[in-house]
Amino acid sequence: MSRLSKEEARKVRHNRVRKKVMGTSERPRLSVFRSARNIYAQIINDEKGQTLVGISTLSPELRNALRSGGNIEAAKLLGRVLAQKALEKNIKTVVFDRGGYKFHGRVKALADSAREHGLIF
Repeated sequence: MSRLSKEEARKVRHNRVRKKVMGTSERPRLSVFRSARNIYAQIINDEKGQTLVGISTLSPELRNALRSGGNIEAAKLLGRVLAQKALEKNIKTVVFDRGGYKFHGRVKALADSAREHGLIF
């Protein structure tokens, strides 16, 4: 019996969550991906297969403001900018998809920051 690598185990957890978590036009899905150096977030309408808002620490508006894209400070800034962009597009409520990651550290910082700046989930 072989053990799964960390990445394979994360994908298994993500698929398990995705069975239940679905973005709709009324309540799209806020999906998070984190790598060692950067964090990526998208708000997705799964009914249409359409990304409504997408942003990462590599985006021009964030890249210059950050020393590193892979820390909690970057996640907080990303959450704030994501919430602002979503509210501009009249998206107020979302369903959170943590991407198979534990809800702590950068993922938690992004979620808390997005909540503080107006997103409801």
